Amino acid sequence: MQTKKDIQRLLASAGVGPNRRFGQHFLVDLNLMRLLLDSARIRPDDVVLEVGSGTGSLTTALAERAGRVVTVEIDDTLAGVAGAELAGITNVRLIHGDVLSSKGALNPAVTGALDEAFKAYQGRFLLVANLPYDVACPLMLNLVKGPLVAEQMVVTVQKEVADRMAAAPGGKDYGALSVLLGATGSVEVLRTLKPSVFWPPPAVNSAIVRFIRDDEKCRAIKDMAVFGQVVSLFLGHRRKMLRACAKHAPETLAPADRWSDLFDQCQIDPTQRPEGLSPAQYVALANLCGV
Repeated sequence: MQTKKDIQRLLASAGVGPNRRFGQHFLVDLNLMRLLLDSARIRPDDVVLEVGSGTGSLTTALAERAGRVVTVEIDDTLAGVAGAELAGITNVRLIHGDVLSSKGALNPAVTGALDEAFKAYQGRFLLVANLPYDVACPLMLNLVKGPLVAEQMVVTVQKEVADRMAAAPGGKDYGALSVLLGATGSVEVLRTLKPSVFWPPPAVNSAIVRFIRDDEKCRAIKDMAVFGQVVSLFLGHRRKMLRACAKHAPETLAPADRWSDLFDQCQIDPTQRPEGLSPAQYVALANLCGV
């Protein structure tokens, strides 16, 4: 793994510094890098997705543990730096581009590289990354809802995102990300990170977070697409009562005159606000919709 001086040398040789537009802050505390790696419990037949290759420091360490690593870097210069550092490592595929083609879909180049990896390796699919801030939430939501789902995500994110990932019902941080993660698995904040462990230091704290998918929870969701729609419907109008939110529901979920009965069947008080419902209550409500 690369030290702060290594990263500074690589960037200097490329004639660039950290790009603020892409939120580039490099984790330079090697003990925390090891914590991130160890917490992922990577096996030799696992396929790992990394987003934000940077200078290839974490990528190289991932390649030593995983069967195949697909790493994605949007920055032109860093993609070149990482490519040079990773040259000769046969189980790494570097994708130069955005990991997302839109807010709701992965880049086809990424899914293609992962599909190729799955043909060779039969282990788990993991996301292990120091995630750029702008992409963190939409990427994790994609990898929860599918069609391509991660069995585990171990990521470094801004503390604000970590709080949203782990939030309990009723809190200010509780939202769609909290519900989707809580309904499909378990979230654990492993360590809060001070700005000083990054170069350059960001203005906020960060955290290492682990999400583990729970097959039993996932089987309880009849239709993941419908579930996602229900969560978006209500938490998109979080300041309103549930019965008022339901007025915005499309007929494909349920006719307007059915919502009162659906709330009754789920033993949900329609005068509650959306942030008061647990992930399990959202699952129960969604399972009665779209039929």
